[in-house]
Amino acid sequence: MPDTVHGLLHAHLERDTPGLKYGDRVWSWREFLAESAARAHVLQDLMASAEGAAGHVGILLENTPEMAMAIAAGALGGHVSVGINTTRRGEGLAADIRRGDCRVVVTDSAHAALLAGLDLGGAVVVDTDTDDWSERIAAAPRTVDGFPTVGAMDTFMLIFTSGTSGDPKAVQVANFMVVMSGTVLADKYELTPDDVAYCAMPLFHSNAVLAGFAVAAASGAALALAQFSARHFLDDVRRFGATYLNYVGKPLAYVLATEPREDDADNPLRVAFGNEAAERDIVEFAERFGCTVWDGFGSTETAIIITRNEETPQGSIGVPFDGVAVYDRETRTECPRATYDESGRITNLDAAVGELVNTQGAGFFGGYYNDEQATAERLDGGMYWSGDLAYRDEAGFVYLAGRTSDWLRVDGENLAAAPLEALLLRHEAISQAAVYGVPDERVGDQLMVALLLRDGAGLTPGGFAAFLAEQADLSAKAWPRHVRIATTLPTTATNKVLKRELRAQGTEVGADLLWSRGERDRVYVVV
Repeated sequence: MPDTVHGLLHAHLERDTPGLKYGDRVWSWREFLAESAARAHVLQDLMASAEGAAGHVGILLENTPEMAMAIAAGALGGHVSVGINTTRRGEGLAADIRRGDCRVVVTDSAHAALLAGLDLGGAVVVDTDTDDWSERIAAAPRTVDGFPTVGAMDTFMLIFTSGTSGDPKAVQVANFMVVMSGTVLADKYELTPDDVAYCAMPLFHSNAVLAGFAVAAASGAALALAQFSARHFLDDVRRFGATYLNYVGKPLAYVLATEPREDDADNPLRVAFGNEAAERDIVEFAERFGCTVWDGFGSTETAIIITRNEETPQGSIGVPFDGVAVYDRETRTECPRATYDESGRITNLDAAVGELVNTQGAGFFGGYYNDEQATAERLDGGMYWSGDLAYRDEAGFVYLAGRTSDWLRVDGENLAAAPLEALLLRHEAISQAAVYGVPDERVGDQLMVALLLRDGAGLTPGGFAAFLAEQADLSAKAWPRHVRIATTLPTTATNKVLKRELRAQGTEVGADLLWSRGERDRVYVVV
């Protein structure tokens, strides 16, 4: 097995099976990699002429052929690519480009205007929609000779974290991590050059690179690119002949919120792999579209990995890799396992919930680029601290409790957001639920929840209260004080809910509906 992405791609240089699909166009692997090699030569020349030290190549593009070719160009040309989040704006966008030491930024006409007037640290901006770019590419060699060699642990790409709990940080993703991820997934799902890997998650994020691009590179399957659309999802799968897809965050929920059709299962999809889907959505998606859904847990840093097996109970995200545990940050000791009463309610939540850590160190995490302080905070005391709250049952299965900012204090009792979100998804009308705290006028938090309903579904204040009353494992203090019936939820580019925006908005919900209940009652009224 090759130990670099360069090695994976070299295996397909002479392959004439489909390598890249976009819209109605198809490139063979031979064509795809020849085009990528031409871009590697052009980018090498541009970096040589740019001011400052030889840096990295930033890529500010959506899921287009140019995006895939730019990433492949980095592998073939031996330079580091930097995935730039297309939803970033202003100084935040400029800071990412500077932080990544980008000497060249590859973009297109749809995004070039975002860079106008920004301090990019001297980076050269190239617009791939211009005649100049087309002429440069047409004149460039299609060979893969003359590029520097890289090693397995050399950085392949800088990928920024999602920024759900603070400013994004640039994770150094090694060649080995990409090769290992792609090879393991390709082997696990028995993918071959006859398959099509559908990637609608943004290629500036780790999920798309490690579970999409890398899987195609490891197996020789065609990489089919699109921008995610719940309504166009099934049409894309059928048009591309997609047999495998990757996801992160809430895409399954968005697709399931659309009106089902009788022929939904009539499609070529065999496997959906990703992380952070709700238990209910995993089951419903598999049944509705006639495929297998494998959901795991992992962050961009890849230091914490948890996988499901056949014994994984409902609500759990699975079994952790060796060294992964739940620790109390203050005492630096492992938390006790959760215990339950007859109704299924956790009796020792305060003690059982802690932070997911890798006790053996960084795992595959290579550190944050140009951010020694953030790296040191993650690796405090020689262990990797994830910022994710969780607990484990007696059998060792892990259950998420949210981020560290999701640990709420309501009327003197600690509450975790993630278990309550999972409970709310038991209601068939609810597509997504975000639980968060808003300030209590006296002390601590008031519990608030934003609900996104399925298409055509209805929910009343009385019906919602009746549903809560039926949940035997719901703590009396876990009844939301405020309920926001939202038309949309603020999310990152990788479909993760931005709770900090919901907290900031509080009970000022604009055109959304707001229900509230009194401090001592359980009757919701429209505000």
